[in-house]
Amino acid sequence: MDFNYADHFGYVPATGYERLLYDAMLGDATLFQRADMVEASWGAVAPIQDVWKALPAREFPNYVAGSWGPEEAAALLAREGRAWLTTSA
Repeated sequence: MDFNYADHFGYVPATGYERLLYDAMLGDATLFQRADMVEASWGAVAPIQDVWKALPAREFPNYVAGSWGPEEAAALLAREGRAWLTTSA
């Protein structure tokens, strides 16, 4: 497919960052969270993070970076008669 936006619509569209900066300069607050909303969000998330920090991970299927993943992933698929497709890369 050969498509050039400018050929069909007469101009090159702004990138997401250009549009975001432009809207910020215009004062369009609908694109941004208010401080009280951010604080309320952290009020919901912080207790969960605190519990995660306080409790050790139980039976967490960790694996070595660069490997095919934890054995539990293969076992999950094997229960339904499936397997990962491996490549020779």
